[in-house]
Amino acid sequence: MKKNSPVSRSGRFARGPGTDVAQFTESISFDHRLWAHDITGSLAHAAMLRKIGVLAKTEAATISKGLKAIAREIETGKFKWKHELEDVHMNIEAALTRRVPAGAKLHTARSRNDQVALDLRLWLRDEIVILLGEIASLQRVLVSLGEKYSAVIIPGYTHLQRAQPVYFAHHLLAYVEMLERDCERLWDGWSRVNVCPLGSGAIAGSTLKLDRVLVAKLLGFVDAQGRPQLTQNSMDAVSDRDFAVEFCAAGALLAMHLSRLAEDVILWASAEFNFIKIADAYTTGSSLMPQKKNPDVAELTRGKTGRVYGNLMSLLTLLKGLPMTYNRDLQEDKERLFDTADTVRACVRLMSAMLLHTEVNKPACLAAASDPALLATDLADYLVQKGMSFRKAHHVVGAVVALAERAGKPLNALSLAELRSVDQTFGRDALATFDLKRAMARRNLTGAPGTKEVAKQLARWREQLS
Repeated sequence: MKKNSPVSRSGRFARGPGTDVAQFTESISFDHRLWAHDITGSLAHAAMLRKIGVLAKTEAATISKGLKAIAREIETGKFKWKHELEDVHMNIEAALTRRVPAGAKLHTARSRNDQVALDLRLWLRDEIVILLGEIASLQRVLVSLGEKYSAVIIPGYTHLQRAQPVYFAHHLLAYVEMLERDCERLWDGWSRVNVCPLGSGAIAGSTLKLDRVLVAKLLGFVDAQGRPQLTQNSMDAVSDRDFAVEFCAAGALLAMHLSRLAEDVILWASAEFNFIKIADAYTTGSSLMPQKKNPDVAELTRGKTGRVYGNLMSLLTLLKGLPMTYNRDLQEDKERLFDTADTVRACVRLMSAMLLHTEVNKPACLAAASDPALLATDLADYLVQKGMSFRKAHHVVGAVVALAERAGKPLNALSLAELRSVDQTFGRDALATFDLKRAMARRNLTGAPGTKEVAKQLARWREQLS
């Protein structure tokens, strides 16, 4: 490496790092994806340096022109990234300085410490907005699928045992609610990402009279009222990665919700349930068994949740022992952050596409939902309406279930005489409890899986997501 290599950025060292050290410390192999945000930040920094008199008007203009030319080259794949220049910042700055002598002034009052903090915040702002759009698309698919099969009823499960009947749409809407909480967390986190650290320097700001407010406004670091959002402590600004941890935590929760949805899809697609059929394009076959049709998209979504959890733990572990302020350890934040963003976006997008190409097996769902045992609690409610305490009603219906099992009959096949042999409270209208449609119509509480309530919730979400 040349004696005056730009990697050292000073005359302190007699020579550059060894080849093995350079390979070990480089980050350009993964941080090059920050190029657009690095250039955007540099353009704002140059404009600010021009305003405070560090750059002449012509110098600022040529720097701006040079940065935009580099951006076009990167976009078209013509830019040559150099690993010996270590990172995205040095690659762009070195290319600029070769073309524009004034480019050497661009790093005035700026450190790679506050520069990378800025780039990450700019990048993550965009990623959050894109991810929110992907989540909304998945929510719309879930609502659309629920509307398409709005009359389908399936068993709801607790402990993976049949519990009570619910509309298929109600089950899907449970995931819409989960995803909405994910959106709320991401939006809330966005406000903490949306704070400008540039001007913090390496650790202690600058003796130059920087206009941090101008930079913040140029880069969109403003609140809903247009007020600039600036970091208030230079040491915290360059070492803070809370916003990355927070995103990875929100991503982990999102991945968990997707994994639960994937598990339901996997169960429903099995021969034992047979509730749904996934389009061939979103399944795979077996290398040995020709009859197989495997729900690989759902399985991989479930599996990738583990790596998203791992990214969160890696970041937390990375940060837990760092002294103030910037330490090179922080270079390890990017791959974890990038991987979480890439993984959850891919999972959301593929789950959405898969569900868009999924059909419901109505006869199989009806057969499962017609199990009268699902309405055992309704029978207990019937007795409560007759004046019986719920604890006693629960015991009585338990005895009725046992009687039906001994007789080898479904609950709704018991005669009135058999019901009254357990308790005289049962009247002629007791067996009407097992009418599934009537049972669903009675569930009218807010949030319940009743016929009218589910229709209301579908309409609410359709309007909210339109």
